[in-house]
Amino acid sequence: MSLLERYIFRIAFGGFLTCLAALTAVIWITQALRELDLVTGKGQTLAMFLVVTGLSLPALVTVIAPVALFIAVIYTLNKINGDSELIVMSAAGAAPQRLLKPFLVLAGFVSITVALMVLYVMPASFQELRHLITKVRADFVANIVKEGQFSSLDNGITFHYRERSGDALLGIFMQDRREQDRAIVYLAERGQTVEFNGQSYMVLEKGSVHRQMPNTRDSSIVGFERYAIDLSALSREAGDIVYKPRERSTTQLLLPGDPEDFIVRFQSGRLRAELHERLSSWLYPIAMMLIAFAALGEARTTRQGRGTAAGVAVAAVVALRIAAFAALSLTVRSPWGAVAVYALPLTVIAACLAIIFQGARVKAFGARLTRWGGATLLPRLPLLGRA
Repeated sequence: MSLLERYIFRIAFGGFLTCLAALTAVIWITQALRELDLVTGKGQTLAMFLVVTGLSLPALVTVIAPVALFIAVIYTLNKINGDSELIVMSAAGAAPQRLLKPFLVLAGFVSITVALMVLYVMPASFQELRHLITKVRADFVANIVKEGQFSSLDNGITFHYRERSGDALLGIFMQDRREQDRAIVYLAERGQTVEFNGQSYMVLEKGSVHRQMPNTRDSSIVGFERYAIDLSALSREAGDIVYKPRERSTTQLLLPGDPEDFIVRFQSGRLRAELHERLSSWLYPIAMMLIAFAALGEARTTRQGRGTAAGVAVAAVVALRIAAFAALSLTVRSPWGAVAVYALPLTVIAACLAIIFQGARVKAFGARLTRWGGATLLPRLPLLGRA
């Protein structure tokens, strides 16, 4: 790149990094506040809290990076225009492609980063996050239950112990109401969690099991000296983990594998939409950059004109994202919706390039279209008024 192009690239790249860092920090804080219960309610350490919230950063970057690029391009063009540099460049005969080149380089860098994040890093982070959350929920005795308190899980388990003596728990009460119209109550003088073959077990000593029969008032009581309970079986997420479409790797989306998988059988549309969203994500940074450049790349001497152009650019980006969500929803219902997922950003890119390189012709065509519409509709207005 020439000295001029490097100068523009340096301003745009600095603005991009600043916007990316600021927006990511703000949104990450809002996400982190939702996970505070992991420390306060589930007894986890601050390190675990930072790991869990940090695993959401790749997903945030993929969403924020195109927006940060759009803001950086608008900032750069406004800055060099406000300093009269853009006017001098245009007066000196700088072609649009020369001014566009540094922004294209930056957009290419952002597109590659987003593609790598979406295709590889983000699915891996979601899978690791699922493993951590599952581990925390499975060992609920060590991570959730507090001494002297009745702790209830979402799946119908209530656990209580009187006090802790070393590694043992004294005065244990546990109620299992996972099945409707059936309750199992475990009472024990003493209990201790042990690990065996990677599974967590609660070994109860000197207690009894109270079982209420379904649809009756009959119950049974069985005493025991020692009784082992598989804690992982009490977790809602016990057994093999079923990954959601967003948590699956790109290879798993391309080759779903087991046809008996619940997601593959009943939510194939979501798998298809997730795959095409990842494959098309790299197009949106380029499209947003071109929208900003098409709106503000031309030198203007009045602030009012640039404000209107910036407003039009923001509206175009919002409309693009809304249309993208609609295309993904259509893809869930029909395979033909995938055409719109790619056609939408490509159409925007083509239209912006036409405005940038053929601006005079596009404006002339728009003026002719406006005159034709006025000449066609204005003579009919009196007739419409009489009607």
